[in-house]
Amino acid sequence: MAEFREWATIYLKGVAMGSADAVPGVSGGTIALIVGVYERLVAAITAATPARLRRILAGVRSADRADARTAFDELDAGFLLALGAGIGTAVVAVLSGVDYLLTTRPVATYGFFFGLIAASAAVLFADVDLATPARKAAAVAGFAVAFLASGYASAAVASSLPVVAVAGAVAVSAMILPGISGSLLLIVLGQYDYMAGTVGRFVDGVAALALGRGADGVIETAPVVAAFCAGGVVGLVTIAHAVRYALDRARAATMAFLVSLVVGALRAPVAETTGILAESGESWRAAAPRFALAALAGAGLVVVLNRYSAAIEY
Repeated sequence: MAEFREWATIYLKGVAMGSADAVPGVSGGTIALIVGVYERLVAAITAATPARLRRILAGVRSADRADARTAFDELDAGFLLALGAGIGTAVVAVLSGVDYLLTTRPVATYGFFFGLIAASAAVLFADVDLATPARKAAAVAGFAVAFLASGYASAAVASSLPVVAVAGAVAVSAMILPGISGSLLLIVLGQYDYMAGTVGRFVDGVAALALGRGADGVIETAPVVAAFCAGGVVGLVTIAHAVRYALDRARAATMAFLVSLVVGALRAPVAETTGILAESGESWRAAAPRFALAALAGAGLVVVLNRYSAAIEY
């Protein structure tokens, strides 16, 4: 019973992380710090070496099962599976809800995202040191990358499986960075709306399949979901390691670059809203009040989370 309670607790912590990472501007890494699993998560991810993974896979042979169990424990794979299940559950649920909001209340939803991103940038920049030319250059580069990518993404229409896989790698790897939101990076890459809609249709397809109404919905969306998940796995074992290496070698410059990505990404929700208003024939003057109110609500949420996390000793 005690062991079940432990795994259930880890699962629920994963739910909290996934709920945060599914919303642009709120970081799953920050939630991991708050609920006390951040260090264990980083340790488990960095323990996923090719040699250890090969030892686990070798467990299909009976002679290697003891060593495979040892490698499984060294990887803390049980923890990763329980946490990952919680994260996946929350991401699917939240993205399904966001897909509905983007369809019915797009201006307010993007306004909320804008507030989340803006407040996150303000909070994060308080800890950024731009004392050297290299750090300033990193900050300018981060802003330029996000700003330009956001403008390009706003004009993007289709998403290929390779692009989705890359987006999954980038977004999931951001989970180990407190303050950097994976969903925010999806917006920068122009994949957030697409993935929210795809996940929503995938969930509907699974429900239809369970009720005996056919598998068309699952067949249509499963390749995209699989590509995103596969990219996420690759991101955790490659990009995440690269980011941790950069943080270890040049933490201040790396953080300046990452935080400036957040600032540059403020263009994305504005660009998306502008496109929606152009399609509907509505003016910014009419839409601005609800965009602004939603932005204030999003900023307030970040402020509350930041104050709570600041009260936690890590």
